[in-house]
Amino acid sequence: MRLSRRRFLGGAAAAAVGAASIYELVDEYSGGTPVRHSSLDLPREQHVLDLSTTQSEGVEVIVPPLHSQVFTATLQDVDLEKAQRQLEEALQELEATYDPTTPAGLAVTVGWGLPYFARLGHAVDAHLPYDRRAQKPVLLPTRRFPSDPESTILERNDVAFLLRSDSRGNLAEAQRTLQGLDFLHVTTLRSGFAGGGFDGQQSLPKKLAMAAGVPGADLIPETAELFLGFTSTQKAGLGPRKIANHETLGYVDLRSGYFHGGTHMHLSHISEDLEAWYLNFNYDERVLTAFSPGQQAKTNQQTIPQGPENIQNASEVTQGFHKTGRFGHSGSIQTASRLLQDHVGPDGTVYPKGTAIPQRADFNTLDNPFTFTDDAVRDNWSHEPAAGVHFVVFNPTGDDFERGRLAMDGVLPDGTQLDTEPRSRAQGFNSVLTTTHRQNFLVPPRAHRSFPLAEL
Repeated sequence: MRLSRRRFLGGAAAAAVGAASIYELVDEYSGGTPVRHSSLDLPREQHVLDLSTTQSEGVEVIVPPLHSQVFTATLQDVDLEKAQRQLEEALQELEATYDPTTPAGLAVTVGWGLPYFARLGHAVDAHLPYDRRAQKPVLLPTRRFPSDPESTILERNDVAFLLRSDSRGNLAEAQRTLQGLDFLHVTTLRSGFAGGGFDGQQSLPKKLAMAAGVPGADLIPETAELFLGFTSTQKAGLGPRKIANHETLGYVDLRSGYFHGGTHMHLSHISEDLEAWYLNFNYDERVLTAFSPGQQAKTNQQTIPQGPENIQNASEVTQGFHKTGRFGHSGSIQTASRLLQDHVGPDGTVYPKGTAIPQRADFNTLDNPFTFTDDAVRDNWSHEPAAGVHFVVFNPTGDDFERGRLAMDGVLPDGTQLDTEPRSRAQGFNSVLTTTHRQNFLVPPRAHRSFPLAEL
């Protein structure tokens, strides 16, 4: 009997390591944790994290947490003020045990969805931040984008907890502590990993994809930070520390100021077709697809510079599209995700033209689509491992996120619409990515992370 590519790659490794236990290999394969410097002076922001940097092919890159988890929940019948005290006590207990400022300890970020705020009535009208630029609330209803299939599920969770650490044990303890709160009904658990290859050793995405036997695993570069082969945490390509705060860029009317130091978080799960990516696109085409037509790169280069001098504006993206019939993923998003002029923040920090705004916290996964779901039929859940990414990103507002996501589909912020078929090769990554789930959340400052506005 002839072996299929899937059976050949899956074989003994997939049999020995089932989908439920594949994440146990992360500690075994990580080869030690990065050196992290701690600071116990807790910032106002609960979404910022002190991350170390390293050099990759001459580019300064941020070293992401090795392990990440998200779990979402709805609320049982609950006394909001009592639950507020219980949740805050649990979070403070974790902070007393693990340094919350660095992945060497444990970072917990809590985001709240529209279904939660719908419980609160007039308190929302008085305090929830408003987007001056878009003339919309900061927290928008979740929507589909042009390249999303109709099957994309728009979730309605009350709350999401993002856990980040270099230790799986720390994540497990936080999960036990928080999921033990009886007013939370856990709807999904999402697990994953990133990095591990900056020292020249085989990376976690490569090792774990091979162990799971997912199609295309053997084609992933040995030291790839993520499944699709390119580094995505160039320091110049990620928003600096406070830029994603509501107040920093002046987009937001903070009303009462209750949410000063907060941000907006988008959470989605995206499946990745690794075989289509590596077999249907040669290296040069992967470069122009991931970045932009005309992007220069050495053969098999993984870390491409993404500084202000390397980005594209809307005019350049449009000209490149008319010339080649293609636009790149990074190039198109940069039209919405980079500052168009110098800006001075309210604390005096200078953000030069070309500075990145979004702060991504995405990580690869073998979930299909989640580690756990309370509704397998709704979520099309499978125990079979699958390559994907849990995409987490912080923006000052929901509209700011939507501008970048629309640009990924060729709808640029200046009103230009590049004429392509959704999910075509001309649309960058869209032909190999499929979003299965989406939801938006508001992330309060640390002081109000537990049931925001409940005390009012």
